[in-house]
Amino acid sequence: MMGVAALWILIMLVGGGMALDRLQSNAITRNFDDGMSYALTAMIASAEIGPDGEVFFNRPLADQRFLEPNSGLYYQISARDHEDWRSRSLWDRALKLDVDRPGTDLRVYDSDQFPDESLRVMERPVVIPGSRDRWIFAVAQARAGLDGQIRALRTTLIKSFALLGVGLFLMASIQSVYGLRPLRALRREIIRMRAGEKSRVTEAVPNEVLPMVEELNGLLAHNEQQAEEARAHAGNLAHALKTPLTVIMNAATADAPDLKDTIMREAATMRRQVDHHLARARAVGRRGMAQSRANVWESLTAVERAVARLYPEVRIDMDGDAEANVLVERQDLDELLGNLIENAAKYGGGSVFATVKAATDGRSVSVDVEDDGPGIPPAERAHIFDRGARLDTGKPGTGLGLAIVRDVAEIYRGSVELLESEDLGGLLVRLTLPAG
Repeated sequence: MMGVAALWILIMLVGGGMALDRLQSNAITRNFDDGMSYALTAMIASAEIGPDGEVFFNRPLADQRFLEPNSGLYYQISARDHEDWRSRSLWDRALKLDVDRPGTDLRVYDSDQFPDESLRVMERPVVIPGSRDRWIFAVAQARAGLDGQIRALRTTLIKSFALLGVGLFLMASIQSVYGLRPLRALRREIIRMRAGEKSRVTEAVPNEVLPMVEELNGLLAHNEQQAEEARAHAGNLAHALKTPLTVIMNAATADAPDLKDTIMREAATMRRQVDHHLARARAVGRRGMAQSRANVWESLTAVERAVARLYPEVRIDMDGDAEANVLVERQDLDELLGNLIENAAKYGGGSVFATVKAATDGRSVSVDVEDDGPGIPPAERAHIFDRGARLDTGKPGTGLGLAIVRDVAEIYRGSVELLESEDLGGLLVRLTLPAG
């Protein structure tokens, strides 16, 4: 930041200084030329042709420097076949004028015809009444005064702009150091958190840095929540496996005659618990990734095709918002809808109806899955989400479908609700997820 500021200040000051130098130098030069133009006009106004055909002044020029030898201000009047009329200040020198120059335009130029003195010359061809010749009126002045004024101007500009540049760079440097101070404070806070001294960034920061601090604290809270969930899942799984393992060990120690059946039964229980916690772990891991979006209708269509092959005798209909998206990983959405549609096809009477609806506030999307089966009594609905809970034990299954649906939906901050279908008369399962 400081390097870019220094480069930009340098470019702007150099460009501005060159423009100002050119403007002021031209103004000084114009003022210098105006003095010469005044003397040239006075010469032309005072010039006459004498009886001998030579030019003379009918009144003396006002500037006394024309009378002082080598004063730095000179004049000369020249014409072809005539002797030059020179100021006394030229002494034994003469200006080299082009008497054959065509036109009558004013000409201003710099000349080095005097080795020890650089001149600025202004000349104009004039035809004087009473003479047929073209006379060249010229005024020359030493450039020493003009060049000195321009050097003084440039010296002042360079010193002023250098001082201004240093001041601007110091201001930019102070601004950069002061402006980045909150980031250095944030770095110290992160070092303290890594050392275990703190768990959040609590130091006050400016409004420009506050959103980043809030996101950082939110990320820390999210990581802590995930770690706590992982510990809870590990504890739940360990507790769930402890009882079956104890039963198997007791049966094996006692050499029970039904040891084989006991092992098979308890192994099936442990498998259900492992499947359930693996599903939760996959959902939690995917939720920790970048926000995912999935189209509900596309997932519902894919699930309908799969379930239709398993239960060809069941009719599955769908309706609702085909553009609705949810903030759920597509694989988890397929698992949620697959469990609901499969349960409706398995336990219903042959008809399944799925409806997709977006909330009026645009914050959530609900999927209603209805069937024409016997439904679930209100008293049993609270227990149906328990792991392994099954009302119809005559059909194959683990009893983990609705429990997994509830747990995965809650991981994505959604919900599952059991209601009674008014149209089909069976169970209505309403899955609500955050809209994408």
